[in-house]
Amino acid sequence: MSDDSGSDARIRDGYAARAVEYTELLGDIGQMDDVDRERIGRWADGVDGRVLDAGCGPGHWTAFLVDRGVHAEGIDLVPEFIADASARFPQVPYRVASLTDADVPAGSLGGVLAWYSLIHASPDELPLLLTAARRALREGGRLLIGFFDGPDGEAFPHAVTTAHFWSVTGMTALLERAGFAVIDSEARVQDGRRPHASISAVAI
Repeated sequence: MSDDSGSDARIRDGYAARAVEYTELLGDIGQMDDVDRERIGRWADGVDGRVLDAGCGPGHWTAFLVDRGVHAEGIDLVPEFIADASARFPQVPYRVASLTDADVPAGSLGGVLAWYSLIHASPDELPLLLTAARRALREGGRLLIGFFDGPDGEAFPHAVTTAHFWSVTGMTALLERAGFAVIDSEARVQDGRRPHASISAVAI
């Protein structure tokens, strides 16, 4: 699911080994929180132009966007995810690629969705990924990023491979350095889950 320019093989292999399990647990839009569906839906309604779902995983969010009339494409490092998503959502374009090697012209996108797809990037690598997202977006293009809320850059043992927390303040600073202006953010804590946050930003 994740897109990590320095650790692609580790992440790809980790998710490939659990792709079937991951898709069964988290691969259907009906399994997603209502709050997240509303958040991503509102964001999508404000995007003008082509959208890249970077690190699309099982592909359900890409299909969600396409079903709303968005011109969206899903990319992921994991071939198993792409093959399964293409079979389950044949109306949606998917391909194996990373955010840093997405093969899209600079400034060509209206939106980039990075919903929990950058969580495995180290503190050194994350700025490169945000810069890649900014490069792909035209001025005024929108980014929506979802992540685990916590101490900036702190590693934790995610079920697949090491992931990192970021605070809204810390992620905002990274986004601003990459050429974005933050539009809004939200954060919440739910029983039995790690704290969540998301930020919507515009390319400037």
